[in-house]
Amino acid sequence: MKVSKFGGTSLADAEQIKKVCEIVLSDDDRRIVVVSAPGKRSDADTKVTDLLIATAQACLSGGSGTAEMEAVIARYADITDGLGIPEELPAVRAGLEGLLRLDKSNPAKFMDALKAAGEDNTAKVVAAYLTKNGHKARYINPGEAGMRLTDDFGNARLLDESYEQLARLGDTKERIIFPGFFGTTKNGDVVTFPRGGSDITGAILASAVTADVYENFTDVDYVYSVNPRIVSNPTPIYEITYVEMRELSYAGFAVYQEEALLPVFKRGIPVNIRNVNNPACPGTRIVPKRERPTGEHVVGVANDGDFCCIYVSKYLMNREIGFGRRVLQIVEEAGISYDHTPTGVDNMSVVFKQSQLNDASKATITSRLINELGADDVTFDHDLAMITVAGEGMSHSVGIAARAAGALSNALINIEMISQGCSEVSMFFAVRGPDEKNAVRALYDEFFS
Repeated sequence: MKVSKFGGTSLADAEQIKKVCEIVLSDDDRRIVVVSAPGKRSDADTKVTDLLIATAQACLSGGSGTAEMEAVIARYADITDGLGIPEELPAVRAGLEGLLRLDKSNPAKFMDALKAAGEDNTAKVVAAYLTKNGHKARYINPGEAGMRLTDDFGNARLLDESYEQLARLGDTKERIIFPGFFGTTKNGDVVTFPRGGSDITGAILASAVTADVYENFTDVDYVYSVNPRIVSNPTPIYEITYVEMRELSYAGFAVYQEEALLPVFKRGIPVNIRNVNNPACPGTRIVPKRERPTGEHVVGVANDGDFCCIYVSKYLMNREIGFGRRVLQIVEEAGISYDHTPTGVDNMSVVFKQSQLNDASKATITSRLINELGADDVTFDHDLAMITVAGEGMSHSVGIAARAAGALSNALINIEMISQGCSEVSMFFAVRGPDEKNAVRALYDEFFS
């Protein structure tokens, strides 16, 4: 059995949906199909999810949301007309217009109800199209299937009890068309995963039914070793381990929703990332353990910008039990989650996304570090970029760090910070924001050219 998830660009219009259905029907093992909301048809277009968010915002600010909802309905009118099933539009319209009449006293709850409508209606339309063309397909509502989530609107997580209910989907003989991105609370309220959560839905279902493979269809042939917007024609990755993919996703790879690996990781189910516009391409496989040996030590270079670093210095800091913990507690109580904590003998740094920091929290952190911990120096360093080099083969090779540092040096890029964990699966370099792209190119040339 295969669980196959299709992203928004794969379902942006009727022609794309026809491609999706051809792919689904070409393999009898594709029994559970997870769909996203229609994405952009062009760079100037707007995703259906964004249209629904705009509708919710209009309602919550005192408007009717009618004009905004008409833009959503127009997208589905184009799709149903293009698929030759215009008779499906009245039900879609009625459902969407009914959302405008929902209670708005809980804005987050109302927002989630509207956001989920993109995936939900797409699943209904795809199921109707397959059925009209003589194929056994059935739309299934996530709540009715047992997809129970926490009541953290916009940031929900699966309740473990869901797996037993969802496992029953594996016994269904017809193809299941399942909307991604949302489930329901125990009270029956619609609640969504974080943005990009259709990847999570697909992984949960693959885990629940113990699928042989989880296929994730997108608009690229492979996961590439570096951002193709920075390096032209980069090296494709044919096979990558869960651990490597997690490191690269966290560090800026945008191909895969990073939380989505967890359900399939626990079950050891391989993930196959494929291109809906080139289904003959085998794509990239994400596996528990690399099945064929490779001579490459580094599998990818990832980058992410807009970081800030707090530098804390205190003489004999290493003698104070709990000093580091108290620094992190002060950062936590300022509402900041950190990414890295490189340390020295008498200093430590806390690296985090600078969007979490404002002038008030900066002043509070500085004051507390000096007055409560007796820090000698507290400095904030803004506009840093983190460049990550990852690969399980790094742990078996001497000189990777030297090669990386040398490549950056030859490109006249100063390293602000360097860190590598004991697992040696990845190392990261902090550089100035303006040097980000040049640093990526220099590291790519070193390890892949």
